[in-house]
Amino acid sequence: MPRHPKKPRRLVVDGRAYLWTLSHSHRVLDNGRSADCRQTLTLYPQPAGTGGSLRIVFAEGPGRYVPGGAPMGSGDVGYVRGDSLNLHEPGAVRALLDAASSRGWRPGQRQAAEVDGWPLLAAAAAARAGGTGRQEP
Repeated sequence: MPRHPKKPRRLVVDGRAYLWTLSHSHRVLDNGRSADCRQTLTLYPQPAGTGGSLRIVFAEGPGRYVPGGAPMGSGDVGYVRGDSLNLHEPGAVRALLDAASSRGWRPGQRQAAEVDGWPLLAAAAAARAGGTGRQEP
């Protein structure tokens, strides 16, 4: 069940504007517990209609955390032993956008693109730290 994203925030990179949102979603099992948690960061090139959106998805899995709030922080994603980011921080969003761009995503692409965020995490965390990040365990 997705949580509705808050009002889109604005990010300008190399003279190009983007609106971005962050949402958390999961399935609710019959016993009331949640499963398949995901954080989805969506960037929309501006002005509207100038390119498809980019969805960067972080799905839970072994050795990874994707909390939806307490006790971990909202927007936090990372490896249990390794790199992490807070997806509410504009610098983290910029670093992920740069990492996606270095892997071939372009804002002028007409169709929306969805990419796995985990392969981008080490490069984005390293960019945020100003050095080299640790790799996936």
